[in-house]
Parts: sequence; C-alpha cells; structure tokens
Amino acid sequence: MANTLRIKRRASGGQAGAPSSLQNAELAYNESDAGNGILYYGVGTGGQGGSATSVVAIGGDGAYCTLTGTQTLSGNKTFTGTVNLSGATLSGNTTFADNLTVSGTLTVSGTTTTVNSTTVTVDDKNLELGSVESPSDTTADGGGITLKGTSDHTIIWTNSTDSWDFSEHVNIASGKEFKINGTSVLSSTTLGSGVTGSSLTSVGTLSSGTWSASTIAVNKGGTGQTSYTNGQLLIGNTSGNTLTKATLTAGNNITITNGNGSIEIAAAAGAPSAGDGIDVSGSEVSVDLKANGGLVIEGEAAELAVDLAASSITGTLAVSDGGTGATTASAARTALGVEIGADVQAFDADLTNLSGCQTGASAALALLTSTEVAILDGATVTTSELNIIDGGTSATSTTLAAADRIVVNDAGTMVQVALSDLVTFLENGSVSSFDIDGGTF
Repeated sequence: MANTLRIKRRASGGQAGAPSSLQNAELAYNESDAGNGILYYGVGTGGQGGSATSVVAIGGDGAYCTLTGTQTLSGNKTFTGTVNLSGATLSGNTTFADNLTVSGTLTVSGTTTTVNSTTVTVDDKNLELGSVESPSDTTADGGGITLKGTSDHTIIWTNSTDSWDFSEHVNIASGKEFKINGTSVLSSTTLGSGVTGSSLTSVGTLSSGTWSASTIAVNKGGTGQTSYTNGQLLIGNTSGNTLTKATLTAGNNITITNGNGSIEIAAAAGAPSAGDGIDVSGSEVSVDLKANGGLVIEGEAAELAVDLAASSITGTLAVSDGGTGATTASAARTALGVEIGADVQAFDADLTNLSGCQTGASAALALLTSTEVAILDGATVTTSELNIIDGGTSATSTTLAAADRIVVNDAGTMVQVALSDLVTFLENGSVSSFDIDGGTF
C-alpha cells in the first residue's frame, strides 16, 4: 500500500470560515465555504511545530474574484500584463502610487495643473510658454521661469527693456565662454579677442605675458635696471632710494668665483693632523691597523672591512649584542638556552619516525586516549574517517544515490543499509505504519 498524505479538512454542512488556529505552514480545507470550499494556510514565525500568527486563504472558490457579478475588492492588488479600462468610467479621486504611462494624448482641462515630482522629463526639445490666442511682446511681458526658494529665483522677460532679466548670478561650466554674435568676449581666464578697449583701474596677479613699456622704477616695485654682469647683486642704496649693482669681494682664506647666474664661495683648506690610529703624510691620511686584529683594507676601492678569521681578535660578543657569549660550542649552547638534555630533547629514533607521519597525522595521534588507541589496533581507517568519528562538525556536500548506505542497529548488530532499502520500507505502509493524516477542524 502506498503512503497517503492528508491535510486538515471540514466536511460540507459544517461551520464556514477559516479554522480558529493552525500550526506554522499547516494547511486546512473547508468544504462548507462558498462554492466548492476554500484552502487555508497558517502563517507564523514559530518554526516547525510553532503556532501560526495568522490564517490566510490561498485558494478555492470564494477566495478570489469571480469573472462576473458585482464585488467589492479591498486591500492591495497587483496586476501584470494589459488592463483594458476602455469601457469603464473612473469616478471620485484616484491615486496612482507608482508610475503611470500614457501612450496616447493626455489632455488636462482643469484650471490648475500641479506636479509634485522631483524631476520632470520632456522628450520635446522646444518648450513653449505664453501660447495664447494672439501672442505678442506685451502678452509675454513678465513671463519666464520662477524657482521657489527662500525668495523667488527668476528668469523673466521684460518688454520695456527688451531683455531677459536674471534675479541671480549666472555661473557657466568650466571651459565655456560668453559670446556675442558668435564671437567670444569672456571666458573664465581670458578676455575675448573682440574686446579691444577697457576702463580697468586695477588688475590681480599677472602670471604670464611680455612687458614692452618703460623700465619699472624702484618706487613702482621694479629694479630700475636693464642689464647685469656675472655675479652682480642688487644692493639697497639710501642715496636716491635706488638699487645699486655690486659684486662680492673675497676675504682671508675665502675665494669667490662669479659665474653665469651663480656665485661660488669657498674656504681655504687646512691641513689634517695625526691622532690615535690615524697617520698623516703630507695631504694623505691613512689608518694604522693592528696585525691580525680583524680590521683590513681590501678591494680595489681600498675600503675598510672586518676579517672574522683574524687570529688576534680578543674577547667574546655578548648574547645581548647578537653573539654567543662563549668560545666553545658547549658553552655557547648553555648561554643561548639550548643545552642538550636540559633545554632541548636529545636525539631519539622514535621522534624521527613520528616526523615522517603525514601532515596532520601526528596531531591526530596526540589527541587519542589509550582506550581509543586500543580500539584502533588492527582497524582499517583513514585520518579523515577518524576525524569524523572524533566529533567532527564539518559537513560534505554530496549527491545521494540509491546505493548509498546508512548505519543501522539490527537487533544489536551494527550493519550498513542501502538508502534504497530505507525507501522501500517507508513506502510499505502496512509494514512501516508510515502515514501522515492532517485530521479535522
């Protein structure tokens, strides 16, 4: 006998309406409701077995609109596809909460048209204002655009001045220009070539250009000079409040070389003197080295270097300075804290064998108890299988097949059973007693 899945139901002739309560995700069908009955569903957040917070109709006659007859619909409704209202008349105030697209001509006959959207987009490239029956400059007077703000910001046509009047600043984008009859008159950085005269009384900072007028006097911020020789400097002169050209004069043990745009000042060199470990012969300075003391002059560049193989190096280098603090291997191990038998494990062949284990195997062995080791003695099992038995929590994504197996206690004996055998058992209702009955309400 095949298994049967049933849901809760109420037979015809009983009380109409939804059940008073359902479990979360539970179904119930009432044959006493309008027409052929209504299917109800328990909605809730209590999880499996939890009580539903509400019961809703999801199917059946009476749960949805009929094709004919008069009905009153309430609540939100969503339509997809084409909705044809050509034979219908809309009465009363109508609100469209989302987008409305009109494919034909839209005619508004009211006195005032109010648009509360953020942005109005019009595909037409010409927007007409003041399109009255007989338009003229007089009918256009005072027309334009008004942007509401703390005060009105306007672009208005004034007939008396024959001009557009802006109530605010005009700020054009970078790289754009003001033009008159196609000729540039002003950009953000340049007066246009068409501007040949002005009444400027002051200018800002001049960063480029060529001065072709008279020499600028000192009292006007200039130098009053037109030429120089190598090394000349401008020196303040109280006589006549001028700038005088002059060169530097050399002094004792100082030489001055005037170049093309440069002045070089050098001090006379003094002879070096000998000292500890330093020899001087004329202008040559050399280092006095101890034989086999560890310092040598080597290479073609005659650079100072340390010879660690030198025989006359004395003392030991402390551990705190990066050395061993000793002159023998045994004393060095003690100073460094790696004394064999005290700080480190002496050689053991068993440790060598353990080091040959597969990656992760030694860690797994260390976690085994003596009882677990006794169980594993003689067993054929992989490291991954041991990890699964030892409380592993990771899951492997796999596709189950009928030949896959599960472990079952068969009257005290653990055996492997194919999943197909479990399915056969559950499908045989007379043997498994596996039956789902939703009951009544």
